Amino acid sequence: MQQHGVKSNQSGIEELGIKHAANVYWNLPAAELVEHALDNKEAVLSETGALMFDTGKFTGRSPKDRFIVKDAETENSVWWGDINIAFSPEKFDALMEKMIASLGEKNLYVRDAYAGADKNYQLKLRVINTNACSNLFCHNMFIRPEQTEFESFDPTFTILQIPEFMADPEVDGTRQGNFAIINFTKKMILIGGTGYTGEMKKGIFSVLNYILPHKKNVLSMHCSANIGQDGDTAIFFGLSGTGKTTLSADPNRPLIGDDEHGWTSDSVFNFEGGCYAKVIDLTEEKEPQIFNAIRFGALLENTRFHKGTRKVDYLNSEVTENTRVAYPIYHIDNAVEPSVGGVPKNIFFLTCDAYGVLPPISKLEKGQAMYHFISGYTAKVAGTEVGITEPQRTFSACFGAAFLPLHPTKYAEMLGKKMEESNVNVWLINTGWSGGGYGVGSRMKLSYTRAMITAALEGKLNDVKFEEQPIFGVKIPNECPNVPTEILNPKNTWENKEEYDATANKLATAFVSNFEKYAEYANDEIMAGAPKAMANS
Repeated sequence: MQQHGVKSNQSGIEELGIKHAANVYWNLPAAELVEHALDNKEAVLSETGALMFDTGKFTGRSPKDRFIVKDAETENSVWWGDINIAFSPEKFDALMEKMIASLGEKNLYVRDAYAGADKNYQLKLRVINTNACSNLFCHNMFIRPEQTEFESFDPTFTILQIPEFMADPEVDGTRQGNFAIINFTKKMILIGGTGYTGEMKKGIFSVLNYILPHKKNVLSMHCSANIGQDGDTAIFFGLSGTGKTTLSADPNRPLIGDDEHGWTSDSVFNFEGGCYAKVIDLTEEKEPQIFNAIRFGALLENTRFHKGTRKVDYLNSEVTENTRVAYPIYHIDNAVEPSVGGVPKNIFFLTCDAYGVLPPISKLEKGQAMYHFISGYTAKVAGTEVGITEPQRTFSACFGAAFLPLHPTKYAEMLGKKMEESNVNVWLINTGWSGGGYGVGSRMKLSYTRAMITAALEGKLNDVKFEEQPIFGVKIPNECPNVPTEILNPKNTWENKEEYDATANKLATAFVSNFEKYAEYANDEIMAGAPKAMANS
C-alpha cells in the first residue's frame, strides 16, 4: 500500500483494517485533486476552470436510506421514527467489514478536516473516498487545517464513502443498495451505493446536531448568518424557495456562512468551510456572488454545457433540477474568516406563504418563536416541483427535520433559552403573496422585503407601534421605512376581508394539525405560541 502526500503520524487508516489499497493519497491540494479527477476521467473542466462531474444514479439525498445505529449511546436519546431509522450494531460491523474488504487494490483519497469554525467546538474529521471528485468536495466544504496540523492529526469522526459499493439488503439490513449509516459509538459514517456528495455534508451536520446540543449545550441550526459593520450578527432560517440565500447575501454585511451554524454562549460559528449552492437557473445578475465563485477549485455537479462549448448551461435540467456547486468560502469576496460572529441580535424566520395570510414582517414573542421554529412552515407553488399545480403547505421541524437526531422540542427549548440570555429579536418574514393567495394576489416585492429586514437590523422598528394579528397573535408594525404602510397588515390588501379570515383560519388549523405530533413533548410556553383562532375554519 503506497502512501502519498502529507500523512498524520498519529493515526492512519490501517487501524480501520484498510491494509491492501493500491495508492493512498493524503490531503492533496485542490489543484492535484483536479489533475487526478481528469486523469481518472471522473470529470471535465468548464470554461471558468471549475470541475464538472456527475454523481450517478442519485442526484440528491435518499432520506429513507439514512440510518443511525441503535445502541446504548443512542437508544434513549435519539428521536426514532421515519427520519431517524434504527440500524443494528451487528449489521453495521458486518457491512463495514465488507466495505473495507472491497478496497483491495483500489486507489484511495484521504482528507483530514474540521467541522466547526469555533475551535472550542471543532470536530476532527477524516474522510476516505474512492474518487478524487468526492475528496475535492470535502476539501471545499469542510474547514481546511493548516499544513502543519496534518502530521499530528487524530480524527474524532471518520467517513468511509464508496459510491460503487452496493449493499445486499437481505444480508446487510439496508432498504436497498445505497445507504448512509451513522454510528455515534464507533464514530463512523458509512456511505455506499451513491455518489451524491451531499450525503457526506449532511451526515456530519446530523452528527453535530446530536453532539452539540446533547453534550456541549450549543444550539445547532440549519440557517445562514451574516454580520454587520457594527459587529451585529443576524441569522436567517428558511426552507427552499423562501429567499434565505438571496436575503443573507448582502454586500454590506459579510457572510459568516450560508447553511449550518452553532450558537454558543458568546458566538455564532459556521460548521463549514465552503458553500454548496443550487445553480439551476443561475445568472450573474440574480446571484453574482455564487456565479463568480464558480472558478478553478469549485466543483459542479450534474450540470451540462451549451452544445459545442465548455460554457455551463444553468437552465439545463436534463440530469436533475438539483444541480449544485461546491466551493470554498474564500471564493466569496466578503466572507468572514474565521467564520465566527457574536451572538445574534436579530433572527429571521423566512416563509413563502402562498396563501397571502401571514404579514410581510411581524415580531414574535419567545413562545411564538419556539412554536414557529418547530413548525418550520412554507408553501410550495406551481413550478417549484414536478406535479405541483396549486400551493402546498410544507412543514419541516426547525427548518431541517431530516437532520435532527434529537426531538425538535429539544432544539426549540434551547432557542428559547438563548433568546432570554441574549435579548434577541425574532422576526417572521413572509416573502410570499399579498392581496390574496397564489393566482389572485402578487408576490411580495424583493425590494420591500429587503427594506423590512434592513429596518429591523438597523433598529428602526424599535420605537414604532405594533398591532396584534388576531389569529396568529404575531405583532405587526404600523409603519416601516421605505415600505407602503398599507401592505404591512395583510388583511388590508384583500378585497374580501371575510375570505381573508377564512383562509387565515384554514392555515392556522393546518399549523395546529401539524403540531399534534410534537405536542406531547412541548412545554406550556411553546403551546401558548400556537395560533389563537380556529373558529369558522
